[in-house]
Amino acid sequence: MDNLIIGGIELKSRLFIGTGKYPNHKSMYEAIESCGTQVVTMALRRVDLDSKEDNIIEFIPKDCILLPNTSGARNAEEAVRIARLAKAMGCGNWIKIEVISDNKYLLPDNYETIKATEILAKEGFIVLPYMSPDLMAGKMLVDVGAAAVMPLGSPIGTNRGIRTKELVQIMIDEINAPIIVDAGIGRPSEAAEAMEMGAAAVLVNTAIATSGNPIQMAKAFSLAVEAGRIAYNAKLGATGSLAKASSPLTGFLGEGDK
Repeated sequence: MDNLIIGGIELKSRLFIGTGKYPNHKSMYEAIESCGTQVVTMALRRVDLDSKEDNIIEFIPKDCILLPNTSGARNAEEAVRIARLAKAMGCGNWIKIEVISDNKYLLPDNYETIKATEILAKEGFIVLPYMSPDLMAGKMLVDVGAAAVMPLGSPIGTNRGIRTKELVQIMIDEINAPIIVDAGIGRPSEAAEAMEMGAAAVLVNTAIATSGNPIQMAKAFSLAVEAGRIAYNAKLGATGSLAKASSPLTGFLGEGDK
């Protein structure tokens, strides 16, 4: 599989993993190891530097890139504050911007997300903003310095798949930056679908963490992402509305009648 470059870093895995909802930190660690992801996101509020046993960072492999997210931020100002705090705590300069003030559907606020992205990109952060799929907002995010754009497939934590498929496809086709489908992907086949569409990567959390076996499910997602990317590079065959036989319908049987 071809590598993905974000913020000057070359990534072999196109599967990003979240860290919430696992039965325990041990199963989370084993799931991360199982799928070979290189980018792991976590809410900064779950980091407890005072307790080695409960500190989630202790259960993330050291060779993974930490992608702290600004979960809990309701506006740009709060997101910027959380990002700066994460960097000061030693979590690096990658940041996933999440600005959500809608408590029912947890839909991101694109306007506040653009404001936060611009501020943090100027400060040297590698900014990956989570957003509601919208072409113009996606272009603005890239213009103000986003290293990649992360449109949702469906509301976060729902496992409902890529309900925003047409809008995400437009963003993939029209935005000159990696598009990472985030939120809503519930099955490995849906991750493969996103990759077949041309997404640069997918971020999955709930579908793995709440499965019956997170370790095996993480592996299944890894294989699906790889298969989808290979299929995209191989270019899918054309679709049509009329049947076309795979073999010629004339010649062979007719020859036996002569």
